[in-house]
Amino acid sequence: MLAATAAPAPRPATLLLLASLYCAQGLPAGLLAHSLPVLLRQHGVDLALISLLKLLALPWMLKVLWAPWVDRLASRRLGHHRGWILPLQGLVILSISSLALLAPEQLFSRQLWLLLGLLLLVNLAAATQDVATDGLTVRLLSERWRGLGNSLQVGGYKIGMLASGSGLLLAIDALGWNLSLGIVALLLLVLSLPVWRFRENQQLPRHAELAERGGAGLLLRHYRGLLAQPGMRGWLVVVLTFKLGDALGSPMIKPLLVDQGWSNAALGQLTLISSLVGIAGALLGGLLYARLGAWRALLLFGLLQAGGIAALALLANAGGDTALVYLVCLFEQAADGMSTVALFAVMMSHCRSEHEGADFTLQACVQLLLAGLVGAGSGVLANLLGYAQLFLLAGGLGMAGLVVLARYFRQYPQDLVRDNAQA
Repeated sequence: MLAATAAPAPRPATLLLLASLYCAQGLPAGLLAHSLPVLLRQHGVDLALISLLKLLALPWMLKVLWAPWVDRLASRRLGHHRGWILPLQGLVILSISSLALLAPEQLFSRQLWLLLGLLLLVNLAAATQDVATDGLTVRLLSERWRGLGNSLQVGGYKIGMLASGSGLLLAIDALGWNLSLGIVALLLLVLSLPVWRFRENQQLPRHAELAERGGAGLLLRHYRGLLAQPGMRGWLVVVLTFKLGDALGSPMIKPLLVDQGWSNAALGQLTLISSLVGIAGALLGGLLYARLGAWRALLLFGLLQAGGIAALALLANAGGDTALVYLVCLFEQAADGMSTVALFAVMMSHCRSEHEGADFTLQACVQLLLAGLVGAGSGVLANLLGYAQLFLLAGGLGMAGLVVLARYFRQYPQDLVRDNAQA
């Protein structure tokens, strides 16, 4: 499935298009995950209600149920993917603009359910748009350059989250709720310009004969066809296991430092710097992927990922050593960015023509579901084993994922041969 190509590097306009789309997805995500919990608590909202914000992200897990229709249905005038992205991004802009027109004193009290309803609509639109955006990325980029495309995905998304997370909180203190939310809506409008100017019908003509036929059985036919592809079941096992070590260890980094006396300000600074390093790691990973190929990139970045998680054990009794904390945490974040880019790039290579959005969505949801379940148990294991043993266990789990990866390529050597030719 890893097709070898000698395609030239993507044009700057293509890179700008993808970066803008993924950054636009990060803006509402940062608002939901980082800014709103703080603002709601400042206005006295009960913690139980604040926890409901997590449920608003359910469309990102459930989108696998309607993703095949995003692949199947197309706009003749706007283009297939563009026909989904533009209306859905417009709906996100309209929803956030509506929030910007409302008084925060009312929005966080009597109109709280209106706030939650609009945020659910934002997540539904953004999650559906993500299916179309991923499908567009797969079609625009050759195998060799999908690592770079996923660098833009990871980096753009994180930049968007930083802007509407930390950036929005800072802006609200200076400018107030209404103007700050208006700026977020304006940023989304600006980020819509590259896809508005993109002429999809001319650059990416659709091959409707390859698309799944519609009807009530579309969902079942679509995913049954994906699972019937040679090696797909084995590849899904790789997807399930490759990031499990990171999922087990990373949730306990902040609790460890809190227990060792780190202040909110110190943790905020570490989070900001490590996020920037993660973005740089993602960009570096995309560039190296083009040179190394899928197998070498997955193996090397997976080793770095497992090593970074295991190295966190050094911090179990060293929270006072700021230099060591930064060294280990920044290395872990860089390795996480690189490994994520490599995994997503190869996931794109396992997508069928005219099924790209839903095929990628299924793989992403499978990976996130198991990672979420493992991450949910990290605190229990930390209590039972201690931080150091938890991080060592997580590193070992990361190494076990590489064993699964090696077995997959040994079972399907044709993928490795093609990968070597591509690299």
